[in-house]
This record gives sequence, C-alpha cells and structure tokens, in this order.
Amino acid sequence: MQLHQIDFANTKLFSDTFIDYITGNDTLKDFYHQAPHIDNFAQQIALKKSFPKAHREALHQVLKTQYQHIDTAPQAQIDSLLNENTFTVTTGHQLNLFTGPLYFIYKIASAINTAKVLKQKYPDYHFVPVYWMATEDHDFEEINHFHLFGKTLTWQAEQTGAVGRFSLEGLEAIFEEINDAPEIFRKAYLEQKSLADATRYLVNQLFAGSGLVVLDADDSALKQVFQKVIKAEVLNPASHDIVTQTSQRLNELKYKTQVTPREINFFYLEGNIRQRIVHAEEGNNKDSFEVLNTELKFSRSEMEQMIENHPERFSPNVILRPLYQEYILPNLSYIGGPSELVYWLQLKGVFECYDTPFPMLQPRGFVLFVNKPSVKKFQKLNLSIDDLFLDEVTLRKNFVLKNSDNEITLEQETEGLTQLFERLVQKSQEVDKSLEGFIKSEKQKALKSLGNIEKRLKKSEERKMETEVNQLVKLKEKLFPNGSPQERYENLLNFYINNLSFISQILEKLNPLDFRMNVLMEEL
Repeated sequence: MQLHQIDFANTKLFSDTFIDYITGNDTLKDFYHQAPHIDNFAQQIALKKSFPKAHREALHQVLKTQYQHIDTAPQAQIDSLLNENTFTVTTGHQLNLFTGPLYFIYKIASAINTAKVLKQKYPDYHFVPVYWMATEDHDFEEINHFHLFGKTLTWQAEQTGAVGRFSLEGLEAIFEEINDAPEIFRKAYLEQKSLADATRYLVNQLFAGSGLVVLDADDSALKQVFQKVIKAEVLNPASHDIVTQTSQRLNELKYKTQVTPREINFFYLEGNIRQRIVHAEEGNNKDSFEVLNTELKFSRSEMEQMIENHPERFSPNVILRPLYQEYILPNLSYIGGPSELVYWLQLKGVFECYDTPFPMLQPRGFVLFVNKPSVKKFQKLNLSIDDLFLDEVTLRKNFVLKNSDNEITLEQETEGLTQLFERLVQKSQEVDKSLEGFIKSEKQKALKSLGNIEKRLKKSEERKMETEVNQLVKLKEKLFPNGSPQERYENLLNFYINNLSFISQILEKLNPLDFRMNVLMEEL
C-alpha cells in the first residue's frame, strides 16, 4: 500500500479555525494549553502527575467489571492504570451501528499509534490508548444506520434514552441484508446484551492485541468521582458564563463557534429518560428544578440529596463531557475530528475553573483509501493526488485542458483584445475624450463574446473525451460519495469483508503526529 500526503489547507475540506489551530496561528493560542507536538508531551505528563490515586482505583475497578465477560480483555493495560507512571491518550465517538463511517476506525487507530510513539519517546512511562464510548448520547437517529455497497442499512427501534443501554432487539434484520458479515459482527450484535456491550466487544476484537481499552463512563462509581463538579454545576453553575465569554472572544476574532452552553449543562439520566435539567418556570425560581418533557420536579434540597445519593443520574452535555473525561482519566491528549477540536477551544476556561489540566487537542488521522480498481482508473487518467480533492467542475475543466491535442484556451486572444482596446482608449483621448466610456463598454462586450467562444470550444473538446470524462466523474463519486469525503460516508465493511488486514494496514501507515491528509493506494 502506497502512502501519499497532502496539506490540510490544499484539500479545501477544513474550516479556517481548524487550519489556523493546526498551523499554530497566534490568534488562537489563548484558547488551548499547548500544541500537539511530541516534545510537548513532557509538560503534559508533568501536569497530569498529580492525578489522584483514588480516581485511578475507581477507573481500574470499573474497567475490570466492564470487561469481565470478555475472554480477550486487555487486562495488563487495565491493571497498568493503577501505576502513577501510566497515562492515557483518548478518542471518543458515538456508538455507530457496525462502526458507522470509516473515520471511527481512523480515530481509534490514531490513539493506538499515539501510545506507541509516546512509548518510544518516553520509555520510563506507559501509555494506554482509550476509546471513550458515547454511551449516554440519546440521538439514536445519528447512529442507527450505515452505508454499505451503495445501500443504507437502518436499525428500526422504538427505544429511547441513553443509546448505550439499548437492547439489541431488531438487529437480526440487518444481518438478513449482509450475507457475508464477519463472525465477530454477529457475535457482537446478536449475542451481547446492550449496544454498549456490543460495541465494546466488536472494537476489542477489531483491534485485538493493540493495547486499546474501551471505556463506558455511564457508571455510578465514575460519576461519584465527578460528584463535586456535578453539585457545583447544577446548584451554582459556572460553565455557562465562562463558555459564553470565550465564545464571544472567538466570534470577535471571526471564528465560528460550534457549541452553545446551557444554564445547566446536565441531563437527567434514568431508565429510558435522558432529558435536560432546567430551573422550574414558576416564578423563575433558581431553587426549583424540573426535567424537560417529564413530570419530574425537585427542590434545591431534593436536588442536592439526589446528587449525593445518585450521581449516576446526571449526564454531562457537550460542554461538560470533556471535563468529565479528564476528571476520571490520567489523560494527556484528546484525539478528535476538526469540528470536535474547534469546540474544545471554547472550553479551556471551564477546565481552569475546576483546576483540571487541559489536554492537548490532537487531530485524528484523515484518510482517503483508494482500492485497486480506483487506482487503475487513477493511473489510466494520469491524475495527480491534488486532482482528487478538486471540485467536479474544476476537475473536469483541468482534465480537458491537460489532455486536449488542441489549443482551446483563448488567453492570447484575450490579451490581444485587451491591448487593442487600450490603444483605442488612447486614440480617443486625442479625438474625443467622451468616447472612453463607450470604448470600455464595447471592450466588455467583446471579452464576454470571447469567453463564450472559449466555453464552447471546451464543451466541444469535452464531448470528444466523453468516455474519459465519465470515468473521471465516476472515480470522483467513488472517492467522495454524494459529495462527502469517503471517510465520512463509507462503512468499514466495504473494505474489511474482502480484506481482513485492512485495519492492520491502516495502523501500519498512519503517523499520528504528522498532521496531513493521508491518501492510501492499494498496490496493483
């Protein structure tokens, strides 16, 4: 497999905020602690050295319990978390059905490879890659489908609440659509008890032997660790004002923000309910609470007692989930996509408020995978790597210009026409200066006519190359289905079914601290 790389900015796929962050633009430096470079991890280790022993013990016990029914559990990695010289590098993602889009795989691969690189650089420490399952998320419609071989397969279910708690009822229908699904997918979705269990089992099998640890933070013992923050943020919230002020600063710098804080940034989580906690409407009473879309209401003392006795009923939203993560993990860096890292830039003040080290924000691996049939087309059409990231209109135009045997651009004619009209303007100065406006108007008409002629020449030439142009368009659609990057649309099984080494090949090629787009081409 051949690796080619292209700078993020040249792909035209990323926001200005993300590009400015990864290129170290000074305007963003107040919004994060330090850049994700290998030498900076020494400072991050020093910051996290004070991670509480009690938090390690709680994390260790929770992971032992969660892995108790998996024979191939990474027990040595789990046990190592008790050691003060062990640290984590973490990525997180929703519990997408059948792993969802490909970048789910690239995220985890980035975490695994980061741990390897850090071990080489800092041999006195141990590093554990962690996949944080977003089990408490309740947006089922975002995760209940995936795209496979041109079809969209959807899990039909009426369950509500935190998706990690969902039973797997109804998933048998998906397998009726996939005749050759690998056995580990069947064992995951047909033999486990919940979506969280299924995802843990599947990811553990897909990345077996890599040292990866999968964590479900929907756990009472871990929420107990976070109890102090829960109490503060429900009863006397600080995060709303902090994030609002940070967002305003970013907006003033012309950066578009990603998330909006709530007055209370927790959901109520119990049974099949995950709904926002808000102050009760009656009299705008700050000492009275209710849970939206339910009949649940609590006084301040009742809420305080519930936080004390049942912290597991409080589920952080997008504003506080990152803080929860760093509170319960001895973590050094968070590995995420471009939108994720941008919203983390809004959160540094929240970490400072709760005296918690802000992690490095590390871009995940970005991959465009080109299989053998597509590589053949790529070579036959004599394309470059940069060509693959052009929009379709520009791609077609450039292809025709590059491969035409005729001169179909009218640059020389345009230049000659411009010079002719400049001479006419000069002559008019001697005869009648009032003619200058008329001459310039005629110039624009002539240039427009010349442009129309050039368009017709290009169209005629494109018709002559109809076969090649159609192949070009199909290749573009294959690599960017529905105009979306392949990694955000295609599912792992599109490649894994015919190549069980696909993940190991990705792990072999991805350098987690080389922040460029990776184009991987299969060998012919």
